[in-house]
Amino acid sequence: MSAKDAPPPLPEPLLVEVADSHTHMDLQSGTVEEALVKAAAVGVTTVVQVGCDVKGSQWAAETAAAHANVHAAVALHPNEAPRIVLGDPDGWSRQGAREGGGDAALDDALTEIDRLAALPYVRGVGETGLDFFRTGPEGIAAQERSFRAHIEIAKRHGKALVIHDREAHADVLRVLDEEGAPERTVFHCYSGDAAMAEICAAKGYYMSFAGNVTFKNAQPLRDALAIAPLELVLVETDAPFLTPAPFRGRPNAPYLIPVTVRAMAEVRGIGENELAAAIAVNTARAFDY
Repeated sequence: MSAKDAPPPLPEPLLVEVADSHTHMDLQSGTVEEALVKAAAVGVTTVVQVGCDVKGSQWAAETAAAHANVHAAVALHPNEAPRIVLGDPDGWSRQGAREGGGDAALDDALTEIDRLAALPYVRGVGETGLDFFRTGPEGIAAQERSFRAHIEIAKRHGKALVIHDREAHADVLRVLDEEGAPERTVFHCYSGDAAMAEICAAKGYYMSFAGNVTFKNAQPLRDALAIAPLELVLVETDAPFLTPAPFRGRPNAPYLIPVTVRAMAEVRGIGENELAAAIAVNTARAFDY
């Protein structure tokens, strides 16, 4: 294994326990048990396992049912909706190449997400939203239809809405306004600037910061974090993606949350214990556990 593929070392433990508000343990190496033990060893005692397609959402629900400190979020990722409707000839997603199934196939998939969202250990509906980075104009209609359906599912079941927003800030905010956002709405891997953070704060949306807040070129994220109300701030890994500096490019996992928490505390000008205590309360409030 090259150094680049090697898991980063365990950071110093946090003294105040926190939650990883967004992780993908199904995409990480090793078992769920191993991931949870390593995370708990550094003070990360709760994780939210997030689904991106029907299979991943079923897996998230099963994993949450089996582990008291795992909560599930279930959804069709914004990029998954067009693949279901239009097909995925190059097999970019985990399912491999697929034929398009049209709107009926999207309805079937949404029916399964709705069923899963009713389960007690599923605490969120997500990640849903809009992604104009990977999906071209032909996929936008399917994305938006799927996003609106997820908002309705989250509200009907009283679950948190977990938003994926990539290069689509204005449209995500517009759809939330048009549909009426659920009581608890989380912008996962917050990617807006300080001006958008002010809009989110005014609407009471949670902003969850990932390892990319540590990247050199991420000053707009740090500016947003600096002004976000402390009671709306969460932390996440989005593992195995977005590993914080200085480990960028190596595999991420929930046990690396302390690295990001310490960087965030520095941006806020507060102690890591104070930030961790706020994050712990906020995450439990956001996901109602």
